Amino acid sequence: MSTSVLIVEDEQKLSSLLADYLQQAGYETLCTDNGLTAAGLARVSNPGLVLLDLMLPGRDGLEICKEIRAFSSVPIIMLTARIEEIDRLLGLELGADDYICKPFSPREVVARVKAVLRRSDPPLVPTGRGLTMDELRHQATLCGQPLELTAVEFKLLKILYSAPGRIYTRSQLMNRIYPDVRVVSDRTIDSHVKKLRKKLALLQPERELIHSVYGVGYKYECNAE
Repeated sequence: MSTSVLIVEDEQKLSSLLADYLQQAGYETLCTDNGLTAAGLARVSNPGLVLLDLMLPGRDGLEICKEIRAFSSVPIIMLTARIEEIDRLLGLELGADDYICKPFSPREVVARVKAVLRRSDPPLVPTGRGLTMDELRHQATLCGQPLELTAVEFKLLKILYSAPGRIYTRSQLMNRIYPDVRVVSDRTIDSHVKKLRKKLALLQPERELIHSVYGVGYKYECNAE
């Protein structure tokens, strides 16, 4: 994964300050204050993570987040002065990975960037009972044995595995798996999860790695590792 961070923030001083701290932490940075061109810049520059302000001239950060999700699964951390719960939930439904509310310290931002990148690119488990996800080769193994997964099943497992313990709603999973916003039913996700569980159970029938959270969605349980 790229170690570059795209900063989309219209406050020039804040943008420069964040860039300085991220560069000191070893990240390359690219800054823009233009909400109208932010998504296009994300497509061209292919950053490892996007810091996205919610309130931007020309275009709302939520709209930009949705547009980026249509072509990329790059981690997105939203920066916002809005603390209302509805904004947080809406942002996460559209595919944001985390929120940081203003005012914040640059050190906190760097720490959250590192944490989100660790979740999105977990270390591979080479052998043993663990699950291995190799995104470059699009391969997954369990107990050292290959899993025969479809492209959708691999992506679903990768999303859950990348954030152990995090609960994803069906809507969040659909937005990640079907970024072209095609019309799919909530039950489509249930069907994919059911098939994925069967394939995992063939190799480890005594363990359940993907857990249902009643009325909410699904999570990968890291304690099972």
